[in-house]
Amino acid sequence: MEKQAVDYQIDKIDEKILGYLIENARMPYTEIAKKIFVSPGTVHVRMKKMEKLGLVKNPQLTVDYAKLGYDITAFLGIYLTRSGMYENVLSQLKQIPEIVGLHYTTGNYSMFAKIHCKDTNHLRLVLHDKIQAVEGIQRTETLISLEESINRPLHFWSES
Repeated sequence: MEKQAVDYQIDKIDEKILGYLIENARMPYTEIAKKIFVSPGTVHVRMKKMEKLGLVKNPQLTVDYAKLGYDITAFLGIYLTRSGMYENVLSQLKQIPEIVGLHYTTGNYSMFAKIHCKDTNHLRLVLHDKIQAVEGIQRTETLISLEESINRPLHFWSES
């Protein structure tokens, strides 16, 4: 990483740029520039600097999985046999496409996963044949989501 990127400090303009892109990742830099009274080049340069810092990572597309036939969203509390098994378990869980989010946690669970499945039979197969078959997983606890009430980005920037 170059020295300039390491010393770069996020300011209000960067926060505004991020704010607009968090709300709509497809918003053109020219439109953002007009809204915050800077040049499109400024937006582009600042975004490149934030990418070099690792602050901005790959943009993601939001998909309604239910409309694709994935009607079950579940959260799994995963208990490891030993905490030293984490890296091995992680590498195996990365191979399971139904797992869309995974966190290493404190508290009751060693890991906490979010998965999407087509129906309860698919969920049973994923749990039994894929996840619980991973060496190092002692047991799991499944919570099925009945409804996602909030799914939003963190609003950390100021409007002024």
